[in-house]
Amino acid sequence: MKVTIRQSDERGTTQRGWLNSKHTFSFGEYQDAAHMQFHALRVLNDDHVEPGQGFGRHGHRDAEILSYVIDGQLEHNDSMGNGRVIQAGDLQYMSAGSGVLHSEYNPSNSAPVHFLQIWILPNVVGGEPRYAERAMAASTQPNSLTLLASGDGRQESIGIRADADVYFGRLDAGSAITHAAAAGRGIWVHVIKGKVQLEGYSLSPGDGASVEGTGSITLQAQEGAEFLLFDLQ
Repeated sequence: MKVTIRQSDERGTTQRGWLNSKHTFSFGEYQDAAHMQFHALRVLNDDHVEPGQGFGRHGHRDAEILSYVIDGQLEHNDSMGNGRVIQAGDLQYMSAGSGVLHSEYNPSNSAPVHFLQIWILPNVVGGEPRYAERAMAASTQPNSLTLLASGDGRQESIGIRADADVYFGRLDAGSAITHAAAAGRGIWVHVIKGKVQLEGYSLSPGDGASVEGTGSITLQAQEGAEFLLFDLQ
């Protein structure tokens, strides 16, 4: 088993007054040849956006884009005609396909928004852009992994154009969970809240870890914790 830790304070940084962003992988002006991507996981940005600010209308193509709102609200508009305000604890999905325009703003005039922006490289090129959301409060359970997105849309997950399974994990203090991965796949864990132990390594909010060369991993919460787990071809 090979475990590699990506500590929160080692990530790249973008600060623009209205935006404070941490980059797990190379993004924008932050370029690091040692941290370009992990399997098909290309972008994992930890964004804080000030009230009334955001990302203006811009384009994407050939990217599977997930946004998970940790705190606050995120307002989304796109060229497909979608206009939504995503609430804390909810997940948004957009497949850019052959091309799409969108904007992301903090609609609040008083509270910042904290969200994760995730890009997964698709296993097909082009296609019609598409959009989905998932309100997770009613579908996630303590001390379990909930499949949020997958290449085949199983277990009521969002079907994406990538050979990737994206799980949300929630653990009570002292609880543990094991995830089994097929041979040749890679696992990435990103901690959102709390502290977890991963195969002897302690991870705090913002920390990430890659795992390769194993059939299964065990995560144990040192305190109540939430995290994302990516199982990638």
